[in-house]
Amino acid sequence: MNILVRYQGSTATLSPTGFIDEYTANDFREKLNELIDSGVRTVELDMAGVDFMDSTGIGVLLSRYKIMKSKGITMQLSHCNRQVDKLFRLTGIYSIIATR
Repeated sequence: MNILVRYQGSTATLSPTGFIDEYTANDFREKLNELIDSGVRTVELDMAGVDFMDSTGIGVLLSRYKIMKSKGITMQLSHCNRQVDKLFRLTGIYSIIATR
């Protein structure tokens, strides 16, 4: 998995590519932690390049969302491809995390 981060003002767009699973979840978690500590106010997760996400990735996403929310940081999901969109619909992620 590769992760690109772009900053524009107080917004950071994180664009992971590849798989977010038990083998790559730690990298995903660390990158989100860096954003939490960076002082940004909004984190957009551009999911267009994510080919697969398992329950470990969902766990990281939800745990970092909870931390961000407690610190007043907004998390948004965008460009979810067909597979990720289906996963997020089935797990109810869209009822928790806003989409853009």
